[in-house]
Amino acid sequence: MLLTDTDQLLPLFIAGERRLGRGDETASLYPATGEVVARLRAPSAEDVEGAIVAADHAFRTSGWAQRKPHERAAVLHRVAALIRERAEPLAQRQRQDNGKPINETRNLVASAAGTFQFFAAACETMEEAITPARGDYLTMSVHEPMGVVAAITPWNSPIASEAQKLAPALAAGNAVVVKPAEVTPLMALELAAICEEAGVPKGVVSVLCGRGSVIGDAITRHPLVKRVSFTGGTGTGKHIARIAADKMMPVSLELGGKSATMVLEDADLDHAVNGVLFGIFSSSGESCIAGSRLFVARKLYDAFLDRLAQRAAALRVGDPADERTQMGPLITPKHRDTVEGYVHLGLSEGARLRTGGRRPEGRVYERGNYYLPTILEGVKNSAQVCQQEIFGPVLVAMPFDDEDDLVAQANDSVYALAAGIWTRDYKKAWRLARAVQAGTVWINTYKQFSASTPFGGWRDSGLGREKGRLGIQQYMEQKSLYWGLNEQPLPWAN
Repeated sequence: MLLTDTDQLLPLFIAGERRLGRGDETASLYPATGEVVARLRAPSAEDVEGAIVAADHAFRTSGWAQRKPHERAAVLHRVAALIRERAEPLAQRQRQDNGKPINETRNLVASAAGTFQFFAAACETMEEAITPARGDYLTMSVHEPMGVVAAITPWNSPIASEAQKLAPALAAGNAVVVKPAEVTPLMALELAAICEEAGVPKGVVSVLCGRGSVIGDAITRHPLVKRVSFTGGTGTGKHIARIAADKMMPVSLELGGKSATMVLEDADLDHAVNGVLFGIFSSSGESCIAGSRLFVARKLYDAFLDRLAQRAAALRVGDPADERTQMGPLITPKHRDTVEGYVHLGLSEGARLRTGGRRPEGRVYERGNYYLPTILEGVKNSAQVCQQEIFGPVLVAMPFDDEDDLVAQANDSVYALAAGIWTRDYKKAWRLARAVQAGTVWINTYKQFSASTPFGGWRDSGLGREKGRLGIQQYMEQKSLYWGLNEQPLPWAN
C-alpha cells in the first residue's frame, strides 16, 4: 500500500518554522512504481540565507549550547524514544522514499534510534582533561561547540545517515542545517519534527531540501557555517573540500568505495557465500561499503563462483513492501541506466556474465527501477568495472594466487573504504587486515556497524571519522586553559 501526501505541498523546516519553500517544485517518487509519494517546494536562496542566519541566532540565544551535557543528553534520549515509538510508520515512510525493502528500512530506523541513544550517553559522560603541568600553572583541555554546522546526506540510507550526523552535532551543542538528497527528502523532515518535539529549541535544526549543486553549494559557502559533514559521491566531496580550504573550515567526507572481499582457501564456505551475497546485493548494491570486488583463492574459484551465482540468481527481487523481498528497485530510472551501462562496459572490456546482467521481466517490475543481481568475471583488476564505483548490484569476481598477489590487487584502487576477509586462520586474518588499506575491515562477517566504532575511509573514500565516543568532538573546537598558580608576578616585566 502506498500512502501519499500529494494533495498539498509538504512544508520544510526553515528558520524554526514549518513553511513552504519558495523555490521550484520537486517530488519524492516511489522507486518501485514511479508514483508520487509527496510534493514539496525547494528552498530559495533567501530561504537558505534565512535558515542559516536563524540557526546562528538560535545557537547564540536559545541556550542549547549552554545546557549542561546531561540536559542535552535527556533531549537526545527523548528523540531516540520517539523514533522507537514511531518505528513502523517511519520504516514505511523510508520504504516509499527510497525503495528499500521494508525489513531493511526497519533496521535503519532502529539504527537511527540507537545512534541518538549512544550519543546521548556519550554526551553525558564526555570528560575534559587536566593535562600535565610544566610550570606554575594548571592546564586544561576543553571543547566548545562550533556554531552552525551542516549535514549533507545521501539517498541510500537517509534516516540512519541523518541520525549519524545530527546526533553528535546536537550533543556537542551546535545548531544544524540538514540538506538531504534531492530525491529522498522525507526522512530528514520527519527527524527534524521529532527533534523539535523532544525539546530541541526552534531554529536549532533546519531542513533544506533540493539540488545539491544549488542548495548544498550555498550552505557550504556560507560564512556562518563552521563545519560540513558530507556523505556522497567522491566528486562532490572534493568540490566541498576545495570550498572548505578557502574558508579554512573543517570537513568530514564519507565518499565512494570499491571494497574488496577476499575468500581464502580455508574459509568456511557457507559463511563466505552468505557474506559475499549480503555484502554486495543487500541494499541493491547501493551502498558505499558494498563488497563489489571479489577475490577468491584460485583453487576454490570455479566451485565457489558456481555456488555464488546459483544463490545470487535465487535472490528474491521485488516489491519493497513484501517482507520476503531481499532486493528492491534502484533509486531512479537514470541510476538504473547508469548501472546497466557499467555492465555493458564490463562486457565490452571482455568480462563474462555469470548471472544477471538484465532487468527482470514480469508485470510487477514494469514501472519500477529493477535490475537483477549481476556477477561478472574474466577481467583483470585494472578494468574500469573493477576501478570505478558502480553503486549497484554488480559484483566483479577474480582469482588470486597468494597473499602478496591478493594484497597488491586489493590495494590497487583509488578507494579505500572497506574490505572483507574470509578465513579460519586468525594469523592470516590479522596479517591481511593490517596489510589491506581500508577504513573498515570485516573478518568472517560483512556490513556490520556499531555506533561506538569510528567509521570513514582513506584516499578517495574520504576524510575524517564519524561515530565513536570521539564523534562528538568532530563537531567541537578544542580550547586550552591555563590557570596561573605562581605566588609572585611574572618576572619578565620587573
